[in-house]
Amino acid sequence: MLTKSLKGRDFISLRDFSKQEIITILETALTLKTDFAIDRKHKLLDGKTLFMLFFNPSTRTRNSFESGIFQLGGHGNFLQPSTTRLPSLEGEDVPYQTERISDMARTLSGMGDAIAIRVLGDAVNWDYDKGLRIIKEFAKWATIPVINMEDNIYHPCQGMADVMTMWELFGHDLRGLKLGVTWTYSGSTKKPIAPHHDVMYAASFFGANIIYAKPPELRIDPEIEKAIKENVEANGGTYQTSGNIKDAFVDADIVYGKNHVCLDLLPPFQKEPKFDEMAKLFDKYKDWIVNEEYMKLAKSQSKYMHCLPCERGMEVTDEVMDGPQAAVWMEAENRLHAQKAIMALTM
Repeated sequence: MLTKSLKGRDFISLRDFSKQEIITILETALTLKTDFAIDRKHKLLDGKTLFMLFFNPSTRTRNSFESGIFQLGGHGNFLQPSTTRLPSLEGEDVPYQTERISDMARTLSGMGDAIAIRVLGDAVNWDYDKGLRIIKEFAKWATIPVINMEDNIYHPCQGMADVMTMWELFGHDLRGLKLGVTWTYSGSTKKPIAPHHDVMYAASFFGANIIYAKPPELRIDPEIEKAIKENVEANGGTYQTSGNIKDAFVDADIVYGKNHVCLDLLPPFQKEPKFDEMAKLFDKYKDWIVNEEYMKLAKSQSKYMHCLPCERGMEVTDEVMDGPQAAVWMEAENRLHAQKAIMALTM
């Protein structure tokens, strides 16, 4: 039973939700997916409007939200700062170029039913928590739900789609299942760490044995790592780290391999992003790639997951991406249904 209704709730971080609330969202997503497959339509959000504010480009996130709100009977308004006023935090106002977030949030609240925001990376000069501060400022002033479509720290919609995919592949009880999460090489130094945080945090509710493999110079947020450890201990799983990429593959049921930035070379840990240093660091680990050789170390029924877009030939080989072990297309499709559940329950 829900401790309280999700109606009207913001969806900013999975850490704001109980295990039972996350289960409710996932079960709703699975129901909506089944009904979609048999063409059973649900106009749960008939006449409702979702404002989608994108500071960053998007393929999966935009289309899954826009298709999702349409399938539920509502409408999505696609907004870009370049075609509106740039939302600004207090103290960052630029005359006739920006609009204070408090003003924009209250304006949109009077015209629609939820605000979804994607803001990270270059849009905030890679300042680690600025995107989250922008989203929380919208939530402070809005009188309708605010949904996080990704910031530098959290990607909760992706985390929900990830676990939904695991449920479909292996069942709802993930105890005894090994989830190998590994950093991989990329020629880009601008891939956020948020998906790593939320795939591990979401899976930690369901007893998975999680191992996070990464070069010694890299790490995830220690506060989120602490929360993951607490969750796995409470739910019958384990968490450990390794400096050897192979450890993420040996006897794994799921391998989640992708690149992420080096936190210690970004603000606030540095005054300005040090991408040249990051590129040199990454070049030391070009052999950290998901390939057929490594996937053979995993169980025969193992699956490869990635939030996409991936860097083929760097993060993962074509043979794995286009082979039978890839679950990335199911994972991408599940963004649609997980987000439909989030919208239906909060809006």
